[in-house]
Formats: sequence, C-alpha cells, structure tokens
Amino acid sequence: MGENDPTVPGDGRPLVLTTFTVLADMATNVAGEHLRVESITKAGAEIHGYEPTPGDLRTAERAELILDNGLGLEAWFEKFVERIPAPHAVVSAHVEPIYIRDDAYAGKANPHAWMSPLVAEQYVQNIADAFVALDPANADDYRTNATDYIEQLREVGAELDADLAVLPPRQRALVTCEGAFGYLARDFDLQEAYLWPVNAEQEGTPRQVVHTIDFVRDNDVPAVFCESTVSSKAQLQVADDTGARFGGQLYVDSLSDGDGPVPTYLDLLRYDARLIADALVGQR
Repeated sequence: MGENDPTVPGDGRPLVLTTFTVLADMATNVAGEHLRVESITKAGAEIHGYEPTPGDLRTAERAELILDNGLGLEAWFEKFVERIPAPHAVVSAHVEPIYIRDDAYAGKANPHAWMSPLVAEQYVQNIADAFVALDPANADDYRTNATDYIEQLREVGAELDADLAVLPPRQRALVTCEGAFGYLARDFDLQEAYLWPVNAEQEGTPRQVVHTIDFVRDNDVPAVFCESTVSSKAQLQVADDTGARFGGQLYVDSLSDGDGPVPTYLDLLRYDARLIADALVGQR
C-alpha cells in the first residue's frame, strides 16, 4: 500500500487490511468476491520494524477489519491499531507456538508459523471466522472458500514433502539468516540453524556469524540461504569461510510483485522447498 497508493475507487465492498502480503493473499482466497483485501506493507517490505505512513493510517480509518499475524511479529502494530476504530483479528490464534531457544529472543514465540502449510490451515480457519463475524450474510461462501483453500494447502504440503524427500538424513540441515523456518523444519523433518532468530537491528553480529560457521562445519552443510527482505552479507561470509554454497534467497515475510517468482503464498511455499532441495543436493 503506502502513502501515495489510493484505495480502489468505486469499489463499495468492505475493506479488509492485513499487515503483510502473505496474509493478504490468504485472505483474498477466503474473501472471494465479497470483500476487498489490501496489505498495509508492500511486496518486498521488511515487516518486523515497519513504520506506518500517514497514508496507511488514512486507509486504515476506512477499513472494517484488520488482520495481523500476532506472536510478536509486527512490533509496530500495537501502536498503529490504537488509533484505528476497526476491529482486528489475530490469524495465528490457537496455533501451538514454537519458542525461540537462544539470543535476546529466547523464550519468545517464533512468529513465522505460516511457513508450514500444516499450521497455515489454522490461519485460514481464523480468517474465515473473522469474515463470518464481519459479514454473516455471506458466511457459507467464506466457509466454502476456506475449505477449498485448505485443500490447496494440503496439495502443496504433499508437493513439499516430495520435494524435500530427496534429501538424505545427513543433508537435512537448513541454515538461513533469520530463524523463520522452525515450523517448516518441525513438520517436514529438517534441522534448522540460523544467524539470528528474528529480524532486528542487531543482525549478523560476529558472535552469530562464528556460531553459524561452526554449525556448518560441524554438520558438513553443503549450502546456506538468506531471506529476500534482509541483507545476505553475513551469510555470504559464512559461505566463504566454510566452503558451503550460497543456495539463494528464500521468501518468508513478503511475496514478490506479480511478475516475480512468488506472487502468491502457495507459490512461496513451492519456491522455497524446491530452492532448498536443489541447493542441498547440489543442483544449484
């Protein structure tokens, strides 16, 4: 969205805002034709420390519902929503969180639950519940759309399982910049390691780099990765110092533009799984 991005003129449908593009895509699939869904943050934005613009606030004042991830993801959202009269729904409600093990965030929930399609089913159910409460007249459509979308999630989950099944037991370590893959790692039998647990100001510190270098060497990790919304500089240093390949950029906190590799959430899941599998078995 952003300060200079007007809402669609002449569209009388209720406006639903989400905090980032992944949620907007999920919500659009559940909303169907009945609601207009927009993301506050634009494709490619770093969402953890986003600073809302005056234009974001003006648009939010016209919204009838705001969806946020919760689990501490959107550090800016609490103050933002204080100024907005619209109700908001937390789409990660009822998700069993994974807790961060180390660093300054130890003991806090890992907020990236949508990165597992199994967990995302709960997101979709929560979105449908929020839409039914907002617009009961179209409740049957929201429930049907949610059921159809969950079926698509299960199909993608089966594809992910097949893509990652090619990895032998000793090559199932996923090393990324941000610790955003805990739910995917748990549900698809991967071992996760990362430079930092959550995107913040202190990223790629010497201690984090050394710790990751030691992990890559100790586990003979063939490839390491970084996320599309952060600098890969520290991870490239890990690759240089260990001889591991830099496997490429993974998508987590944001979709791409429409002509990019991950214009939808389902595309994001497929893209990441194939990039991970190809790099770890040496095809990239």
